[in-house]
Amino acid sequence: MISFILMVNKQGQTRLAQYYNYMTISERATLEGELVRKCLSRTENQCSFLEHHQYKVIYRRYASLYFIIGLEDEDVNELSYLEFIHNLVETLDKYFENVCELDIMFNIEKAHFVLDEMVMNGSIFETNKATILSQIYALDKAN
Repeated sequence: MISFILMVNKQGQTRLAQYYNYMTISERATLEGELVRKCLSRTENQCSFLEHHQYKVIYRRYASLYFIIGLEDEDVNELSYLEFIHNLVETLDKYFENVCELDIMFNIEKAHFVLDEMVMNGSIFETNKATILSQIYALDKAN
């Protein structure tokens, strides 16, 4: 089960954070700080999987953003979550038409809507880009 999803830039600033388990603000800040330092310090030749406290962490870098997922379960297929990150980025890219860090910053609620369509209560719910985007476009039309 997914415990958290983070989008962080190369300077270590969190651009989007979604937690599926309760944590206090100070626990979140500590966790994000430690993970960002770990992920940013790794080279491109190193594996995208690591362990941090009780979490199995999977991350991937796209341009200036790091997408980081923390999992509770020990017995997970890391490659499927790496593929999920790629699917999330492709969905955001299609919605924002070449997504960048500024799109996430200035449209944070829409980025959360996309993420909420894909993940529900820490479980991957939907991966079909057309289905996800049709719901988001319907929401855009209503506004």
